[in-house]
Amino acid sequence: MKKIVAFTAFLTLLLTAAHAQEVRFGFQLSPAFSWMSSNTNQINSSGTNLGLKLGMVGEFYFQENYAVTSGLGFFFNTGGTLLHERAGMFWNESDLPDVCQTLDPQGKLKYNLQYVEIPIGLKMRTREFGYIRYFFEPHLGLGFNTQANGDITSEGEQCKDINIQKDVNLLNLFWGLNGGIEYSVSESTSLVGGIGMQFGFADVTDDNGDKVFLDNNPNTPADEKSKGVIRAFIIRLGVIF
Repeated sequence: MKKIVAFTAFLTLLLTAAHAQEVRFGFQLSPAFSWMSSNTNQINSSGTNLGLKLGMVGEFYFQENYAVTSGLGFFFNTGGTLLHERAGMFWNESDLPDVCQTLDPQGKLKYNLQYVEIPIGLKMRTREFGYIRYFFEPHLGLGFNTQANGDITSEGEQCKDINIQKDVNLLNLFWGLNGGIEYSVSESTSLVGGIGMQFGFADVTDDNGDKVFLDNNPNTPADEKSKGVIRAFIIRLGVIF
């Protein structure tokens, strides 16, 4: 049902953009703090990544202060660190050093991921007060994983910069909210500043072959079926022409 609602909203925004009365383009260079969370109490968030959103944006105005927004960009170094209370065997599709084949209790897996993202949203802005407009922008988005590295910390052992591409799902779906101001520096150019939140709702972790040890006993393995999602706080910086 959620997928149907998301697709319907996506299609409606596309059709609205096709009838745009004014089109503006620009780019963003936005620092972001991301972290990961899980749907199980045995896996907890344990650290953030400092990343960067870089890309082109487009605004398709169908009324003076209402626009469909979209774009194409990169989200560098997103992800976060997950602390596993249970021992187990993770990232089994990747080539792990021998000392990191098994994760001990309280071990940590750090994800450093990169995505190409295609968002689409609805921007609502106020009339101009002097040189300033305020805006609010809910959006949906689709991300394609292009790079995945990870670190393992377990019982004093550390394995860094492991290629975990095979243990990360290709697609990420997310929704978000942005808000802030536009400052006009000329008739056609505006600086953009604001904040935003991004909430992933697709599992970015591929648990194929992963095992957890019940009661931390290697003789009682069980399939790992947790869901890991990415969330981010974004400092929105950009320019629109």
